[in-house]
Amino acid sequence: MKPRSPRLATRAIILHEGRLLLVNAYAGRRSDLWCAPGGGVEPGSSLPENLVREVHEECGLTVAVGPLALVNEFHDPRTGFHQVDLFFRCNVISGQIDPGWSDPSRVVHTRRFFAPAEIASIRLKPDSLPRIAFGPVGPAEYDPLEVIVA
Repeated sequence: MKPRSPRLATRAIILHEGRLLLVNAYAGRRSDLWCAPGGGVEPGSSLPENLVREVHEECGLTVAVGPLALVNEFHDPRTGFHQVDLFFRCNVISGQIDPGWSDPSRVVHTRRFFAPAEIASIRLKPDSLPRIAFGPVGPAEYDPLEVIVA
C-alpha cells in the first residue's frame, strides 16, 4: 500500500438552545452514524473559509467561526486513508434548519439538533464530541487516532 497524506477537514460545533447540530453524511442512508457538519479543506482557502462553505452546503446556515475546540483523527488501516478533523466552535449568524435543504454533493441527507440526553441513544463520532460541545470552553483538546467506523 502506497503511503498517502492525511486528509484535512474542518467541522463545526454549533449549539442552539442547548442542543448540538449533527448531520448524517452517508450517501444512500447506508449508516446511522452522526457527526458534526463540515468537510474537506480546499487548498488556497483558510480553515474558517472552508468551514463556512461546508456548513452552508450541508445545512444552509451561515456561521461565524470561533476558536478551535478539538483535534480528532481517524484512519483505515486497510486502505491507508487517514483524516484529521479540526473542530471549531461556531455561531449561526443567518439561516435555519430546513428539511427541504439539499446538500449539493448529495452526501448529507439529514441534519438535526440533539439535546444531550438524546445523544446517548445515537451512534456518533468522535466519542469526545458531546463532552467538548456541552462542557466548559477551554483550550483545544486532542482526541487520539482511532480506526474508522461506518
